[in-house]
Amino acid sequence: MPICQLYPLPYQPDPSDYFQLLRNQSGAVLLDSGQPHSQRGRFDIISAWPLATVTPTAAESLADFRQRCHSLLKQLSRCQAPSPMELPFTGGLIGYLTYELNNLAHCSEVEGLASATVALYDWALITDHQSQSCWLMCHSSVPNARCTELLAIFSSPASGAAPTAPFHLTDKFRPRISPERYRADLQQIHNYIAAGDCYQVNYTQRFSSNYQGDAWHAYRSLRKRCPTPFASFIRVNAQQAILSLSPERFIQVRQGQVESRPIKGTRARGQSTTEDQALAAELMASTKDQAENLMIVDLLRNDLGRYCSTGSIRVPELFALESYPNVHHMVSSVTGTLAPQYSPLDVLMGSFPGGSITGAPKRRAMQIIAELEASVRSIYCGTIFYLDSRGEMDSSISIRTLLANHGEISCWGGGGIVYDSNIDEEYQESLQKVQVLMDTLESQHLVRTADF
Repeated sequence: MPICQLYPLPYQPDPSDYFQLLRNQSGAVLLDSGQPHSQRGRFDIISAWPLATVTPTAAESLADFRQRCHSLLKQLSRCQAPSPMELPFTGGLIGYLTYELNNLAHCSEVEGLASATVALYDWALITDHQSQSCWLMCHSSVPNARCTELLAIFSSPASGAAPTAPFHLTDKFRPRISPERYRADLQQIHNYIAAGDCYQVNYTQRFSSNYQGDAWHAYRSLRKRCPTPFASFIRVNAQQAILSLSPERFIQVRQGQVESRPIKGTRARGQSTTEDQALAAELMASTKDQAENLMIVDLLRNDLGRYCSTGSIRVPELFALESYPNVHHMVSSVTGTLAPQYSPLDVLMGSFPGGSITGAPKRRAMQIIAELEASVRSIYCGTIFYLDSRGEMDSSISIRTLLANHGEISCWGGGGIVYDSNIDEEYQESLQKVQVLMDTLESQHLVRTADF
């Protein structure tokens, strides 16, 4: 198998300075592990100028689009890292899928954003925070002259990047629905659960503001305040960008081993160490949160079981605690061995959208979501992923994610609703999950329109 080309670069604990150099280029993408402040996450991946890009058409099914993504990946030959180096990516696909790219509500566009964009990249800047090293990785097919050009770009000072307009919010974030509408919808979900339609529904609400300037500056503020292991910034085009501060892995494939890490169960962080520890302990002891988490674990065991070898599904972690700047989460792990007749794209798209952001049973929960939620989810509850030429893949559930779209910026917050959910507590939880995002941007970037 061909070996990829590697060129060393100075290690940067924060990838922002490197990404700054190409943040406005076609297909610019940063997959960000949240270092140096995140407690988890090892690799950052930066790239731009993809060889080719695919988006869904209105006429094709999800299966057809998956096949086009397979065909796109095959344009790059398999390429491995020099032994004994560990690299997450040796050239391949990087992209996003919106929530609406599913078999129930399949559409090709969501409020002007393609419902999926998947691009083929033959180079990447990869930072390994474990070994504190940074490498320009070029696929074996990339000419030496092109590698030299890329090296020159990343050897330039970040101050040399073309300046862009500062980011400003022109008003505060506002909910798209009233508290009364929220409570009425949750009551309807309770009615469905009581009637036996479903066990759990993940209901979400949307918050929006207007902005001017470059969303990259907003992302830099957010990553400092909210370091997470599955963060990302995607420059869709000059008027659209995805800003994700996700803590949740959707599906990873490493040497044929599959893992999903669903989050279900949340508490706010405390104001003091004592209060914080008490809230974490309360979450871990909550039978309601354990029941919600277990429902999603069972759903994912079934989802992954369709693509993994018989008898290989395991739950190595159940009800683990993960803590972030604004919340504690209850997290579990579901693993399996990918069956030889399936590819990583099969398990990713076949299990999409993730069970932790739909409910159970998945199909009925999604029907109720489509009936009740006032706004599309778009990139929220979708996935951001990479899949390289060797079949190595990782992906996030795009929660704690904002979409900057032609002067409007939106985020979404929600939670899993079960029969004994307290409506007022669920409403507060939907705010807690995104309050830190809204507060960060309002405190650092809010400028009234009259001030311009």
